[in-house]
Amino acid sequence: MKKTVNLIVIGVGPHSKRIYLPALMQLRTTCPLNISLVIDLKQEAAGVQQYLTAKDYRLPALFVDPFKEVLPADLRLTLDTFVQENDIDGVIIATEPSVHRAYALWALEAGLHILMDKPITTRQNVISDAVQAHGILTDYQELLHAYQALQTERSTIFSVNVQRRYHPGFQQVLSLIREVAGMTNCPVTAIQSTHCDGQWRLPSEMVSQDYHPYNQGYGKLSHSGYHIFDMVSQFCQAPQLPAKAPDAMQVISSMVQPRGFIKQLPEQDYTHYFRDDYETVKVYNDETLFGLFENYGEIDAAILVRLLKEEENIANITINLLHNSFARRNWIRPGIDLYKGNGRVKHEYHNIQQGPFQNIQIHSYQAKDKHTDNNETDYLPGGNNHFDIYVFRNIGILGGTQPLEIITMKDLANRHGIDNSKLLTEQAKGTVVKEFLDFITGAIGLKDLRSNIDSHLQGVQLMSAAYLSHIHQQQALHPIIDIRHDRPQQTCTAALQADYNG
Repeated sequence: MKKTVNLIVIGVGPHSKRIYLPALMQLRTTCPLNISLVIDLKQEAAGVQQYLTAKDYRLPALFVDPFKEVLPADLRLTLDTFVQENDIDGVIIATEPSVHRAYALWALEAGLHILMDKPITTRQNVISDAVQAHGILTDYQELLHAYQALQTERSTIFSVNVQRRYHPGFQQVLSLIREVAGMTNCPVTAIQSTHCDGQWRLPSEMVSQDYHPYNQGYGKLSHSGYHIFDMVSQFCQAPQLPAKAPDAMQVISSMVQPRGFIKQLPEQDYTHYFRDDYETVKVYNDETLFGLFENYGEIDAAILVRLLKEEENIANITINLLHNSFARRNWIRPGIDLYKGNGRVKHEYHNIQQGPFQNIQIHSYQAKDKHTDNNETDYLPGGNNHFDIYVFRNIGILGGTQPLEIITMKDLANRHGIDNSKLLTEQAKGTVVKEFLDFITGAIGLKDLRSNIDSHLQGVQLMSAAYLSHIHQQQALHPIIDIRHDRPQQTCTAALQADYNG
């Protein structure tokens, strides 16, 4: 076992600043750890250096030119040399998802441990180009194949940061599903899931902002949407009943893009909200925006998933993903922090049916957009850490005394010793980082990992198919996308088209 873990952090944007770097600095007190290098774009150099200085993080930094799809040869050589000379163990990839694949392939070839943000990948113009929509799945298969090949030489972790897998509330729900499945042999029979970001981005900002962008041809599904695809997959797989598992899925989607957004709220409405101030930030009028917005990424999406077994539908799943939802922004110019500091408010709801035996509802609704200071009152509705679980059970069959149990996040916090002063989702992300380090140091093994890359196929399939369904509709093609689980996974796009019988 190595005495010191040497890491590279790729991407020093809002997520790294709020999650990764503070978590690593805190874990240095218990784990011998060295952040050997941070990497970001040259255009972000001044802001990154200012942040590192303000935090007194004395970290070497490398600033690189933007690239697409493939790691430039000179950058690859620089990184390979740095890895060898500094005995690097792993990387944290916290970049825009369009370059996840390039950095992850390099890290796998270098034999490194990987912790990477969600989604696993996305691609430019995935909202309008079927090849790119298929590419989300082919990227996953390429990375999985490279990871599996590396395992023949050494055991490594490739963790995908989907913090809900580490959240005690979601873990409680998965446990309840497994419990009733064991008692009744009943799978999950229906799911409704909704996630709202409460993100109000003004029309001209959609053109100019490159953080969680729309201007690259992807949007909500590639931002926070993957979390919900992944969690829905976790709910479906929780019963662990192989004989009742689906052998196919059908996916159909409906998306609202920025062109629809300016039909909802045209420029005269903004003049009503902000009066003459709107003219100071209005770079484009609606007519110009309508042209610019062609093939911009999705703001909102609704997805229907049918789970099939032997051609029969055995479960319906509805997934609603919204950026355009209740927000707290009431100011004309965007905040500096577009991650947590621009009026963003999260609402999340899940309704999981297990036949006539159990219904579980998750209610998580924020009313505040400031998430730095938290206390016990934040477990109440509207609080930053609000998370209630309603459990309805058929006690005549299952036993028990009450058909309804309400489990609050405060209950779970007391049970698990959770810190009231911090945002719970960020504590879960800290657990992701600790798991990553624990694996590298040998404290845990592969069987202990909650979110290794080899457990993400279904979530990636859902994301890819949702985009493809939208493209088919735009092209007046059949919008239902079939995903068959009985065919061997292949890596070329042409072969994969057989898996999507749209």
